[in-house]
Amino acid sequence: MRSLSQTAGVAKGILALFSCQIYGRQAAAGLSFYCRLHYRCHITAAVSIMLQRPMKTATFVLFALLLAKPTFARTYDLPSEYFDVIGSPRTVTARYEDTMLEIAIRESIGQDHMERVNPAVDRWLPGEGTELLIPSHHVLPEAPRRGLILNLPEMRMYYYPPKKAGQPLQVQTYPISIGRMDWATPLGKTRIVAKVKDPGWTPPESIRKEHAERGDPLPKYVPPGPENPLGRYAMRLAIPGYLIHSTNKPMGVGMRVSHGCIRMLPDDIEYLFPQVPNGTTVQIINQPVKAGWYGGKLYLEVHPPLPEYPHDRGAMVERVMAVLDDVMAGRSAELDNQVIEQVLTQQTGMPAVVTKGG
Repeated sequence: MRSLSQTAGVAKGILALFSCQIYGRQAAAGLSFYCRLHYRCHITAAVSIMLQRPMKTATFVLFALLLAKPTFARTYDLPSEYFDVIGSPRTVTARYEDTMLEIAIRESIGQDHMERVNPAVDRWLPGEGTELLIPSHHVLPEAPRRGLILNLPEMRMYYYPPKKAGQPLQVQTYPISIGRMDWATPLGKTRIVAKVKDPGWTPPESIRKEHAERGDPLPKYVPPGPENPLGRYAMRLAIPGYLIHSTNKPMGVGMRVSHGCIRMLPDDIEYLFPQVPNGTTVQIINQPVKAGWYGGKLYLEVHPPLPEYPHDRGAMVERVMAVLDDVMAGRSAELDNQVIEQVLTQQTGMPAVVTKGG
């Protein structure tokens, strides 16, 4: 019988292999990392299990994720209509056994965003004592503060719950996955029309065809359970064929990996699901550039744009100028062009003060 430490090693091996698949890299990258951690025997056991039960990968991934404590969305008191920024940047210290991917899940941060703000940190081996920046600082999207707002280039959702008696207005924020470029998530206004716990999944013929061409055929129906890619919760949109749902591949949250649906971390949607009634408005937007005020300071936040929309340097400069013009209407401030240029070039998705003297 394996010891607890051996079992953890097997789980982490599977986690490494699975995550490499998500990133489109060779599983050997995960192997080399864990060999450096002297888990050769555990990786061998993990590979052996996967070869014996090739269709059960998700089950072992979920087991591996049990090693990390659950987390939920960040909830903030909503600032007044004259303030547009929530949260603040903070850091966490990596433990010996941590990977950046596990830290991102614990902190409810998307994978791509976590890497973007920690470019010098090894994804697989941050190292005990390494300080990692958590991008928990956000300019609110330019949209009505009600219902669900999904900002695709940011790969982040904002939920404005109804006001409760005796409490201030609040906003919750969650990382999401969106559709790949060839299965792009549509923009527009819609609403939640149905909610299902423990949903089954009937893959559309187009998705079954794609999997068949890859040599990975799908059944006509996937029952509820750990192999179901919808996870335990699904909320259907009025846009035919599109859902907001959980996932059995949480390592992909914060990336473009879906067939157009919106994926959430399992703990996040478990927290959100009972709060959102049918009929809740949903606005899906494309705002790679956001700007807003807080405490007399103007903040600018820029994310990598989606390539299916205008995204070259000229288009992004125009977008930044337009957003800044809008948010400065009726207000006077001196802008720091050097900081604006830096934010536009780096596109880290972290708000920065762009007014002089700020």
